[in-house]
Amino acid sequence: MNLLRGYGWVVIKGLGAAVLLTALAGCGGSGDAKPAGNALQDAPAEVASLYKANCVSCHGTDLQGKIGEKTNLQKVGERMTAAEIITQIEQGSGVMQGFSDKLTEAEISSLANWLAGKK
Repeated sequence: MNLLRGYGWVVIKGLGAAVLLTALAGCGGSGDAKPAGNALQDAPAEVASLYKANCVSCHGTDLQGKIGEKTNLQKVGERMTAAEIITQIEQGSGVMQGFSDKLTEAEISSLANWLAGKK
């Protein structure tokens, strides 16, 4: 009888774990969501590397923004020109730091030109 009680507890724990895993599998959105980092697929390798090293912590792997709506870059090209994006990257604004002392002009320009195409 004690043996059955021990197995019963194992079964209950196993069922609880299965329910938890099923619930967690459904977290995070709809079935048509893009895999993480999909937004970088059209970026040249050096631009993707720059973005991952300098931008992803605030702007996210899918350009979705992680610190409010202003950090969403998914359609940044609809609201900013490449020149405006260059200025933003160089000088920063609000909570965004400037990167003119961390990135070269060529790196900033390549990031800005790629982002300006996000429409």
